[in-house]
Amino acid sequence: MRRLRYCVATSLDGFIAGSHGEHDWIVPDPSIDFAALWAQFDTVLMGRKTYEVARTRRKMFSGSAPRWIVVSNSLNPADHSDIEIVTCDLAAQITDLKAEPGKDIWLFGGGQLFRTLLDLRLVDSVELTVMPVLLGSGVPVIGEGQRSQLRLIESKSLASGILQLKYDLVR
Repeated sequence: MRRLRYCVATSLDGFIAGSHGEHDWIVPDPSIDFAALWAQFDTVLMGRKTYEVARTRRKMFSGSAPRWIVVSNSLNPADHSDIEIVTCDLAAQITDLKAEPGKDIWLFGGGQLFRTLLDLRLVDSVELTVMPVLLGSGVPVIGEGQRSQLRLIESKSLASGILQLKYDLVR
């Protein structure tokens, strides 16, 4: 079965975007091998707000998963032929997606979608790239919801001050 992995950059104080949606605080680090990261996935799953940002920067995602799935009740599939849109029965659709053959699924951005899928017990791992910055406010990694236990699988400190943390969900 494919794994649903929440992989996201976060500030040390737990924000995935600034208070105006900005991402300029994300420190580039040449030691991060994005090609190797993207090779682990063949599907990217995101919410509509994340998609609105990502689609304007799609060239930045060259080499990323070719299949983009967006959870949205407002996007019209006829206007977005390059993506798949999930509009209803999220739990069943994601369970079916995970059962398909293929590589892992990257749950990309979107703290609200992460919370929803976590509470549905569909997320398999949480992989945080912690940036050496305190934003003070912004879009949180995750909103309020059920408690989830995590088990640290890997931690890595980079010369740039970035800390990479990988956790599996304890079932």
